[in-house]
Amino acid sequence: MTTAARPLCRSIDTPVGQFTVVEAGGAIVTTGWRGPGGQDRSPLLDMAVEQLQAYFARRLQRFDLPLAPAGSAFELAVWRGMCAIPYGETRTYADLAKVAGGVARAVGQACGSNPIPIIIPCHRVTGSHGLGGFSGGNGQMTKRRLLGIEGAMLAL
Repeated sequence: MTTAARPLCRSIDTPVGQFTVVEAGGAIVTTGWRGPGGQDRSPLLDMAVEQLQAYFARRLQRFDLPLAPAGSAFELAVWRGMCAIPYGETRTYADLAKVAGGVARAVGQACGSNPIPIIIPCHRVTGSHGLGGFSGGNGQMTKRRLLGIEGAMLAL
């Protein structure tokens, strides 16, 4: 009888608080501010930490990591749409709804359930008439900070 390897996780300090990256099965499966914490080592976690540090230092605009987010077909379509939003730009929930084949409210829910924030850039999705929500870190303050790091101009 074999047992699955336990997920590995590493926490790092960032300008938006302590941030945890979790690896399982050779891919990043979750990131966030409420993670289990840890200082595990692996080549993938090392690469993820290096890329996050480069992102926060404004030297990286696109993450290149294997990702395995768990979600419905619709959520996966929304998250792929988020990954296509260029660094320093934003799209509205309605824009992503057109790409993913849903409605803006459902896109908002998919954004809120994104298991890999920052790397899957849900912070780049805004409301048509405002910033919109953000479920990670300190909410809208964290979203504003991430958009500021990217130099995103909000037309609000």
